[in-house]
Amino acid sequence: MTRRRIVRCLRVLALAAVPVGLVAAGLAVPAPVAAQPPAAAAPLAIEAPVQAAELDRIAVIEKVSPAVVAVCQVGGRGVGSGVIIDPEGYALTNHHVVVPAGQGGPVMQAGLADGVLYDAVLVGHDMLGDVALIKLLPKEPGKPFPFVRLGNSDDARVGESAFAAGNPFSVALDFTPTITFGIVSGVNRYEPLGSRPGGQEYTDCIQVDVPINPGNSGGPLFNMRGELIGINGRISLEKRGRVNVGVGYAISINQIKNFLGHLYAGHAADHATLGALVLTENEDADLARMVVRQILDDSDAARRGLNTGDQLVTFAGRNMSSTNHYKNILGTFPAGWRVPITYRRERETREILVRLQTSQAAAKEERPAPGGPMPPRPLQIEPPAPKVETPASKLFRPAKGMANAYFNDLASDKLLTAVKKHGDFGAAGGTWGAEGTFEAQDRKGDMRLEVAPGTGDDAKVTLKLNIEHKLLPLKQTDPREQAEPIGSGGLMMALYHYHRFLTVGKKGFEGEFLHGGSEPFYPPAAEPAPKGGLAATRVDADVMRTRHGPVTCKWYFGKADAKLQGFEVYLTKDADPCEVFLSDYRDVGNGRQLPHRIECRHADKRYAVLTVARWALGGN
Repeated sequence: MTRRRIVRCLRVLALAAVPVGLVAAGLAVPAPVAAQPPAAAAPLAIEAPVQAAELDRIAVIEKVSPAVVAVCQVGGRGVGSGVIIDPEGYALTNHHVVVPAGQGGPVMQAGLADGVLYDAVLVGHDMLGDVALIKLLPKEPGKPFPFVRLGNSDDARVGESAFAAGNPFSVALDFTPTITFGIVSGVNRYEPLGSRPGGQEYTDCIQVDVPINPGNSGGPLFNMRGELIGINGRISLEKRGRVNVGVGYAISINQIKNFLGHLYAGHAADHATLGALVLTENEDADLARMVVRQILDDSDAARRGLNTGDQLVTFAGRNMSSTNHYKNILGTFPAGWRVPITYRRERETREILVRLQTSQAAAKEERPAPGGPMPPRPLQIEPPAPKVETPASKLFRPAKGMANAYFNDLASDKLLTAVKKHGDFGAAGGTWGAEGTFEAQDRKGDMRLEVAPGTGDDAKVTLKLNIEHKLLPLKQTDPREQAEPIGSGGLMMALYHYHRFLTVGKKGFEGEFLHGGSEPFYPPAAEPAPKGGLAATRVDADVMRTRHGPVTCKWYFGKADAKLQGFEVYLTKDADPCEVFLSDYRDVGNGRQLPHRIECRHADKRYAVLTVARWALGGN
């Protein structure tokens, strides 16, 4: 139909719609009124709370972005991400990022959102946990770096919003971070080691649907307050290619906090094992019971009383419900830490404090059954010397068992400087004496102590607790003689090392004198036991490790005040140490403070408490 015919038909239809009476009367038919366009609709209003939430999110991202790091090989080729956690330029990243970044060595470069490429060096690493600490060198000496605040990953909840920052696929050539947004999909996830040697085990990690892609590794995961709650490290790639599929895993910041003291001190950190095989008693039960199936006779757990058949109720304060749950929690602790454990035997519940072992015992612990295959474990290998010289190369010193001994020296010097606030004993290296009283389980009376360092190997310790005991610490090398008085585990040897540590320092320990990272310390609780059990007595401490002759010691300094809380003396590697706890510090002259209450414990039993009425120090 042509356009003219269409118009004619419309006119006919319009006339047909006019009332017949009007046409017959000869009244004019009004022309049709043109259709009026509708009034313009007002745009939809965005609610103020929605706008405010968006602005808050933008503000948080702007605040933390300057601290996000693009980790690069020397020359600027990007390989991963990281985040600065203190103003001196220390940054967290993944271990698997720093290996290619350092090209097998400890130096690399790192770009920030300011567009500047900084020299950087490896400080410490945790190979199994896939975490590394690096340090950026400022362009201007002393100028602080932007940094972020560490959050509490235990507060993360499924469904809450989170965002990641990093440099995926190295798309930001000016190092400005890419931000991706999503939710927490799961918490307390366990991603096992698998069969690949040198792999990583992700324990107690956070699962997110935040887009994380290659290049995001080592970058931060933030909550919406801008707090660091994890380090992104692993994504699901199986059979899907190297793109994000909505399943990513971040190492929880609370696990990293446990290792952070070791990383700052330049260690190649090792994860802990219990020395026992713990499995679910009955997988079909509504409430699973975790039961000790096997235990190593020489493990600290066995010496503390744990045995096969015991039900493991809590581990480090967390309830046990499955084998996965147990492995998940165990994997968050460094080797050597002490943790409280609650177990049930028949109808009695007991709480013990257990020293966790190193992963060298893991093969025995993780064997699923006698004669079964043992999973491979990564080796903590020291990084080789720098292949490329940069200004950061001067901040690296290799040493056996260390990631970077240069930073261990820094940590040791920093701690010992803080310790001197309580007195410099370097000039008091002569004979020390103490008088007072003692109290043991079955006796009490007067106490007299003398530590004479001698001039060669003629050092002598005398301790009178009703009966006088004498020890020549450098001549009497039999551990049975060094363990005097009987039942103390070596109290006189411990007091000799205490005198040597305070007066001689590093020069007095030819075997080892290292910062040992950070550990919890548990002073003996007063009777009755405090509410909350052993966890209520915990003191966070910095640790020094020493060795003089065959004797090794661990020294615990409170983080709050750098005061020596106590120390442990090991006469042999696998025996219970002599534990010495120090308190009631008082001034003894020349700005020096010494404890006036010394408690000695051995094998979970209190040997004696020495109450000092007077100290007499040799020298000045």
